[in-house]
Amino acid sequence: MKVSVTTIPLLDLDVDLLLVPLTEDGKEEALSSLADSLGSTVKRAADDFTGKPGNVVLLYPAESRAKRVALLGLGPAESLDAEGLRHASAAGASLALAHKAETSALRVPTSVGVDAELVGQALVEGFMLGAYRFLEYKTIDAPFDGPSRLVLHADQDEKAVRRGSERGRVVSEATTTARDLVNLSPDEKTPTLLAKAVEKLGKKQGFEVLVWDKALIEEEQMGGLLAVNRGSVEPPVFIELTWQPENALNTKPVILVGKGVTFDTGGISLKTAKGLEAMKSDMGGAAAVIGAFEALAKLEVPLYVVGLIPASDNRPGENAYVPGDVLRMHSGKTVEVLNTDAEGRLLLADALSYAKTYRPELVIDLATLTGAQVIALGSDVAALMTNAVSGSEERLAAMEAAGSRSGDRVHRMPMHDVYGKLLESQVADVKNVGGREAGSITAAKFLEHFVDYPWMHLDIAGPSFLLLAKPYRPIGGTGFGVRLLTEFLRAYANPKNRK
Repeated sequence: MKVSVTTIPLLDLDVDLLLVPLTEDGKEEALSSLADSLGSTVKRAADDFTGKPGNVVLLYPAESRAKRVALLGLGPAESLDAEGLRHASAAGASLALAHKAETSALRVPTSVGVDAELVGQALVEGFMLGAYRFLEYKTIDAPFDGPSRLVLHADQDEKAVRRGSERGRVVSEATTTARDLVNLSPDEKTPTLLAKAVEKLGKKQGFEVLVWDKALIEEEQMGGLLAVNRGSVEPPVFIELTWQPENALNTKPVILVGKGVTFDTGGISLKTAKGLEAMKSDMGGAAAVIGAFEALAKLEVPLYVVGLIPASDNRPGENAYVPGDVLRMHSGKTVEVLNTDAEGRLLLADALSYAKTYRPELVIDLATLTGAQVIALGSDVAALMTNAVSGSEERLAAMEAAGSRSGDRVHRMPMHDVYGKLLESQVADVKNVGGREAGSITAAKFLEHFVDYPWMHLDIAGPSFLLLAKPYRPIGGTGFGVRLLTEFLRAYANPKNRK
């Protein structure tokens, strides 16, 4: 989608749909001002337009060059934030889809308590992500592809709005990349095909990609990844991504680790049939890392960043690993398997162990790891955990702030030592599950066994894949984590934030 910013009079905007977000407490004055530009039709809409969040009124003013004008409610100005702007913009995108509007314009609201740059970014994100549809497999009655152009109309702070809108476009495109990967048919994103897709993206966007084959994985003795793969006919891969611009501010990398289970049957501990089709989403963490690298490269973020993606499916083949197996991991530690459906942590543990070889400044992993995360936090917020090493409070606060600004919200969970006791094994160093209690926390405590550096863990099981649509998050893959990581790393690129 093409995105631009203009300052020409509203009356001269020649678009299929003009979107005008208005706050609840400022609507009378704003409608009066709009009527001066667009005609009395706007003023007559005052009775129908409340300005409350979600309130939308569609008009056809004769005086405007725009074919349609829609008023979008923002709610009270004092409580408006970037997420409220995204929701309103997404409502506009829904109108554009419904009316097959190829071109749309969005008037940038002023005096809303959000800095102009973030306003521009949020409006573009809400519209582009709200207009997203996955049409890869549609062949009958070819649907409307969606809007092709969005124009932001800025009365003031044009340069700041322009900067924000460009960043919003880039991050939205990267989020769309992650959504598309998650939504692909499982037979089109096997580990090998996923690796090829990442290689292609790396060449296009300018980051390096190295793909390990099974022989190299065996040489590195990644016992967790190899065990999960034993039931599959498709070999595993281990994908390394590198973004290292010449002006990188760090010599030791920030490492992003994404769980890449391309389809999860549960293995021998077989899942039930209900919802099994959604298990194509079990590589949502990997998709988020891939999307984040696209954004980092396009935005030219001055950081040295490495991505690690251990990828395999998890199937109950004739050689599948079984409960009772004891695995020797990349780190040398042993793991007693009690449940083969707790496979993601085994892949991640090997990747986190390998990350040590980089002597990283910080490691962040993302994974659709536990159903317990969904029970605890639902589908809007990811679980955030960290280890108790220097700077842990600052890291958590920085990630929470990035979540608040980006809309990919997170909530910290406790990591007390008592939770680790639930993983004690009689026959190995650790068990791969800790029982029903605190499932998302014990999964993180398992991963903690394999790190000895500053580390954060994000369990994104709920928000990465939806069965019911939300304002700018569709049914299916949401690309959760791309905007979060991008916002976090942009802030982290400030030297004072890396102390």
